[in-house]
Amino acid sequence: MTPPRLELSGIRKQYPAVLANDDVHLRVLPGQIHAVLGENGAGKSTLMKIIYGAVQPDAGSMQWNGQAVQVKSPAAARQLGISMVYQHFSLFETLTVAENVWLGLERSIKLAQVAARIGEVAHAYGLEVDARRPVHTLSVGEKQRVEIVRALLTDPQLLILDEPTSVLTPQAVEKLFVTLRRLAEGGTSILYISHKLDEIRALCHHCTVLRGGRVTGEVDPTRESNASLSRLMIGAEPAALRARADTQGAEVLVVKGLSLPRQDPFGVDLVDIGFAVRAGEIVGIAGVSGNGQQELMAALSGEDPRAPVGSVMLQGRDVGRQRPARRRRAGLHFVPEERLGRGAVPTLSLAQNTLLTRTGSLGIGGWIAPRRLRSLAVKLIERFQVKSGGPDAAARSLSGGNLQKFIVGREIDARPRLLIVAQPTWGVDVGAAALIRGELLALRDAGCALLVVSEELDELFELSDRLLVIAKGRISPSVPVAEATVERIGEWMSGLFPGGTAPTPPLPEPAERAHA
Repeated sequence: MTPPRLELSGIRKQYPAVLANDDVHLRVLPGQIHAVLGENGAGKSTLMKIIYGAVQPDAGSMQWNGQAVQVKSPAAARQLGISMVYQHFSLFETLTVAENVWLGLERSIKLAQVAARIGEVAHAYGLEVDARRPVHTLSVGEKQRVEIVRALLTDPQLLILDEPTSVLTPQAVEKLFVTLRRLAEGGTSILYISHKLDEIRALCHHCTVLRGGRVTGEVDPTRESNASLSRLMIGAEPAALRARADTQGAEVLVVKGLSLPRQDPFGVDLVDIGFAVRAGEIVGIAGVSGNGQQELMAALSGEDPRAPVGSVMLQGRDVGRQRPARRRRAGLHFVPEERLGRGAVPTLSLAQNTLLTRTGSLGIGGWIAPRRLRSLAVKLIERFQVKSGGPDAAARSLSGGNLQKFIVGREIDARPRLLIVAQPTWGVDVGAAALIRGELLALRDAGCALLVVSEELDELFELSDRLLVIAKGRISPSVPVAEATVERIGEWMSGLFPGGTAPTPPLPEPAERAHA
């Protein structure tokens, strides 16, 4: 009989504050697409890092194609034929895409060959990336595409994918699934981590469920329902979202004629952006990553204060040239798509991270009041069910989903008049996603205006009152969610909406604007 491609026995990993893996057993067969399912903090990421050699277990053994092995590093894993796409990326920001990929390949291959091969693989799998671009110019979604292409270039025997479809259109997801099935038919084993239960049921042959660091079940996902998988994962079904209440009020945000030339040579020009968001309304913006979302969020949040006069109005006031702090005082709060580095400072505690946007916790004369900070952090941890080591735990010590709950909760708790959220539940389990979405709906029902930018179409359909699509720096007409379909929105994400493929009028270069 053919031995398993991978077999783990008795894997244990203890961190100071948590037992991440406790006597974990896992068996993956050749050509099997094997899902690992669990809520945030269940131990999935730690287990994948152990397989990939990035973390060493405290106990347990690993067999590879029937032979006992010890994987001491990612380089050793790649030599065996194991590739991994992290949820949190492992890319050098100052290097180009091609240079990042080249680092993991044999030195005998020339950089030009790597760049050409990247283009071929990216095109074949519908994961378009530009091999010449520096990584620091890429959006989160584009970085994920680079990671996937880099893994596929190594022709792996075992491919580990952590939330691989969070940045793809429905059509691109189907194309990726075709590719993964073809890889599996050729003998490649795939470990697939996703919180999208529909994906797991449609794609995977087998599913191992983790809860609290232990294996709590193994099932055939094709014979399970979303409800039964949720019960296995979190012990219950996520709470149903409340029915929508039609309580829309006055326009809070009005964007009109917003055109901005890109600041980065690999960015996207914004062209005649126009829409409005009312009090008591959630407007969703769909789109494939890298189509102007970053530039639009920067213009609305104040990170890019170059907006033309009158193009960004907040409650009737022109804020297009104001910095983030002034917009925040006017009631605009913002959740960026990048948790670590922008949403939170990795090395600071949760209590200290509240200071990034909640300066009301400062004491008299602007002095920091530690008790107020800790009290606010404790409140957020309890309200949003954040699993952590407490208010003094460093932000980087939290799982991605728990840090996301804390950051979103920090802004919701501020009671904003306008909340702009980018990727609210990216990489978050179904229970935590339901909690975040429920809080966003409650905020809307309390009269807040919300603009939600997401690449999760299911999420946008579940949350939004109206939908927009951004493609190539242009915004589509708005459509009530009741009249929208996944197929229609998927087509619009390719720019096939009225005005989406019109010729782009020339914009002045930044240098010309400065000279003028």
